[in-house]
Amino acid sequence: MAEQKVQETTWGEWAFFAGLIAAIVLAVSPGGAEAPWVTPTMAGLGLVIGFLNISARETTKFLVAGIALLVVGSGGVQSLPWVGGYMDAILWNITQFVAPAILIVALKAVFEMARGR
Repeated sequence: MAEQKVQETTWGEWAFFAGLIAAIVLAVSPGGAEAPWVTPTMAGLGLVIGFLNISARETTKFLVAGIALLVVGSGGVQSLPWVGGYMDAILWNITQFVAPAILIVALKAVFEMARGR
């Protein structure tokens, strides 16, 4: 059982790092973020993160941090000189893989509260 938990954590961690690296690389590559496979891939990585990487005791921290990323991503960082366009693209890509993870973690939290735990 402990070995299975280690394996799940590893997959979740790899999905997070893959999503983060993909968000940055696709944001700085010409036309990378507009490819039709980007959104489903990022969302899939987010689902893996939500199911495998976030434990019950990490739920509150993850939800607060994720919501903060969503707010910052929609906050208009593109107006920053020189780096604004890149920052906006990076945050948009991060939002694409964090939002599904937030949804899964929030649903898990709601179900846990409904069960009385």
